[in-house]
Amino acid sequence: MRITLEPDSPSAQSNQKTGAITLLRRLTLLDATLIVVGGVIGSAIFITPADVARQIPNPILCLLLWVVAGLVALLAGFAFAELGGMFPEAGGQYVYIREVYGHFAAFIYGWVLFTAGNSAGLAGVAMGFALFVGKVIPPFSAEKILYAHAILPGVVWHFTRGSLVAVVAIIVLTAVNIRGVKVAAILQNFTGLLTLACVGLMVGLGLTLGKGSWAHFSPQTSLPVWPSLSAIGIAFVALFWTYDGWNIISWVAGEIKDAERNLPRAMIGGIVLVILTYVSANVVFIYAMPMRELAQQSTLAQAAVGVLFSDNMGRLVSLVIAVSCFGSMSVVTLGGARVYYAMAKDGVFFPSLKTLHPDWRTPIVSLVAQCIWVCVLAVSGGYEQIYTCFTFMMTATYAVTVAAVLILRHTRPQAVRPYRCFGYPWVPAAYLLIAAVFLINTLVHRPVESIVGLVLALTGVPAYYYWRRSTRPAESQEI
Repeated sequence: MRITLEPDSPSAQSNQKTGAITLLRRLTLLDATLIVVGGVIGSAIFITPADVARQIPNPILCLLLWVVAGLVALLAGFAFAELGGMFPEAGGQYVYIREVYGHFAAFIYGWVLFTAGNSAGLAGVAMGFALFVGKVIPPFSAEKILYAHAILPGVVWHFTRGSLVAVVAIIVLTAVNIRGVKVAAILQNFTGLLTLACVGLMVGLGLTLGKGSWAHFSPQTSLPVWPSLSAIGIAFVALFWTYDGWNIISWVAGEIKDAERNLPRAMIGGIVLVILTYVSANVVFIYAMPMRELAQQSTLAQAAVGVLFSDNMGRLVSLVIAVSCFGSMSVVTLGGARVYYAMAKDGVFFPSLKTLHPDWRTPIVSLVAQCIWVCVLAVSGGYEQIYTCFTFMMTATYAVTVAAVLILRHTRPQAVRPYRCFGYPWVPAAYLLIAAVFLINTLVHRPVESIVGLVLALTGVPAYYYWRRSTRPAESQEI
């Protein structure tokens, strides 16, 4: 069994005396919990409820689906928590897949994250941040074109102020993360707590002082009470996407204090906190306006606050969303670099990515490489198409990781498990059944994107064998 050494242990101190540089466990339970929250809550909760409402016009059923989607994430969280306690190392999900399915499967997962999944998602959040900054500060309007260049006949590439703001934000957050994991955690804690406080104020003041109506929770007679199964399936695509990101905490396990215990607590507690936040936000949105009107909003949170209070108050929502996006970017920046660092230590990625800063103990080269690639994606404008193609693959990685719990219970029954999955084996089995239905539905309704994502993932095969032949796998500390 692979064990990561605590920096204060005698063995770790010995490594330091011999010149070895390791990650330091500086993240507390609060830090870890807010990383879960920040990894999930970005801009989606302020926009996506309108997409769900277009498919589910029944307000009570709509709220119920938000709860169900959160519980599905929690089912996976219970399984991830067991794995996190067993393997409290940097890289998290990458490590779990490596331990059960081998280096090749783990590499494909990391390859998907670096080339598209995580990087394109970070680029998308950065552009969302720029969009809402432009709404708060008009001179930074994201639509303003700074430079245009014809790439092909009829195809023009635009560099906008939004692109510039996004790139600057990515670079700033990378610099903060290089400075130290605790420095990054302080920034994340601030943005995470501020976002939760703002959502709490919106809910509390909206339901007590806002100009809404509880009549909006009654189904409208002109709309169908029960939507079709296909409509529910489409709604869950948006719901699962909005809840995505809770697994990022596993990527930074190598820097969490007492990770064997704190990682499971943070993962489960963070997901529960997100569920409460999301359901509460949807309650106030429905209280503000009927479902038919809610479904027509492109900037739902701003419209809802405008109805409850005033248009001026509604404009403040853009600032809240910008802060939330910034916090989410910080978490993704922090977590992604740890996966690439773990891959480099295993000898299946650029060797330089395993380099740690001698003083700040952060994967500096991995962070810089991530920064460069994400900036390229953000400026290119193609991140949305890339991320969509990999949605199927990313969902599949959750399924194989949850299945790893079942496999390890049989292959390593005597392994130390500081946390044991709640409801085993029924909880992981239930998640796998739900994931299978979702994957089949995605494959049927989005066959092109799913197949393209699979093909693009397989482009990592020659890269894997190149690194395996040219680089000897890094030796891990084992006792």
